[in-house]
Amino acid sequence: MTPDEIEGAVAAGLPHAVEDLKRLVAIPSVAFPGHPEEPVFAAAAVTEELLRSTGLPHVQQIPVEGSFPAVYAEAPAPPGAPTVLLYAHYDVQPAGDPALWRTPAFEPTEINGAIHGRGAADDKSGVITHVAALRAFRGRFPVGVKVIIEGQEEYAGERLESFIERNPELVRADAIVVADTGNPRVGDPAVTTSLRGLAAFTVEVRTLRESLHSGSFGGAAPDALAALLRMLAALHDENGDIRVPGLPRGTFLGAGPSEEDFRATAGVLDDVSLVGSGSLADRLWASYAITVTGLDVPTVSGAINAVQPVARARVTVRVPPAGDPKTTTEAVVDFLRQVAPWGVRVGFSDHVLGSGFLADTGGVARSALNRAMERAYGRPPRDVGAGGSIPLVSTLVRQFPAASILLFGAEDDDASIHAPNERVVIEELRRTITTEALFLQGYGSAPF
Repeated sequence: MTPDEIEGAVAAGLPHAVEDLKRLVAIPSVAFPGHPEEPVFAAAAVTEELLRSTGLPHVQQIPVEGSFPAVYAEAPAPPGAPTVLLYAHYDVQPAGDPALWRTPAFEPTEINGAIHGRGAADDKSGVITHVAALRAFRGRFPVGVKVIIEGQEEYAGERLESFIERNPELVRADAIVVADTGNPRVGDPAVTTSLRGLAAFTVEVRTLRESLHSGSFGGAAPDALAALLRMLAALHDENGDIRVPGLPRGTFLGAGPSEEDFRATAGVLDDVSLVGSGSLADRLWASYAITVTGLDVPTVSGAINAVQPVARARVTVRVPPAGDPKTTTEAVVDFLRQVAPWGVRVGFSDHVLGSGFLADTGGVARSALNRAMERAYGRPPRDVGAGGSIPLVSTLVRQFPAASILLFGAEDDDASIHAPNERVVIEELRRTITTEALFLQGYGSAPF
């Protein structure tokens, strides 16, 4: 197929792709404990059906121990052509407070050229990107194709990592496309070349056998919540830089967002300062970041006049690509033990680790992607980092060190992933699908 034919096929199939995306978004496939499992299995079934519609000769669901099924598909490579693995995930983050959504989270709504709903961007747009790009070839693929769509990336992606470590030949490929990132802004093409890793754990503080009346005991009885707050506050200095020894600030070799753009995208309130020091690219993509993502304490509405005997917090650390999540966790845990006041009892549990990623920006596959993205967007892409982690990527790097790993997608910094009012811009989805289809054609015809 010529580039013009590919672009025409993608444009003709876009309405179908949009309806397929809406169908997927309508399924509340939250793979977190405590949420119903039936919608997750339903999303797997729809994903399998969509992959069958592309003309791939082999499609199946594959059990993943302790998790939801992965959907796998493949087509053999034409003689002399490389093989490409396509990755995305069909599970989504919980919707959170319904009152914060302008439209219902699982009722996909099209507004001003964008589809709103949980998972519309992260990462059901990735699923549809692969489906629509493959459909453009009508079953005559220019490369060997393997597809794996994960079912529990948002909560416990390391389970698929273990599966792939045991079954590497299933996903062995010359190039790997991870459609779970995006561009800084709509229409601003970018390839993600750096991912921070992840270290997360729960810290628990105990001080009393049971809660006590604050009037009778407050002022002498040690409050677990007050102790925990002191510990968490000690993690950062007054400027917002991390105080934990052994977690130095890093450097990103590339341009990051301007402070004005970042403040607008992040919704930072007027007169509220950004935290930390160094360039924004350094802070967002190459340095450690510690965030308290949850607290188990009495709610304001349910508060009683009592000294608390126990308090818990969920702590997440973003780890730069060269950092080690295990030693990072040890450093933060040791620091919290050291700053714990009053001899309180401190415990740690529910550890999650995920390594970072730093891409090789050269090679045949990256050159083919650059050409494809320049045609789809009208300008060449630039390299960016991502503060988030994708658990599978580090495993793929270890298993297939010679493979080119390419991260791009239809998300953008205003897509509100992991937040209320998530959305994907349909035109951005079209450009991403076009990029992938052009890449498959270009990579298949490149000297290999």
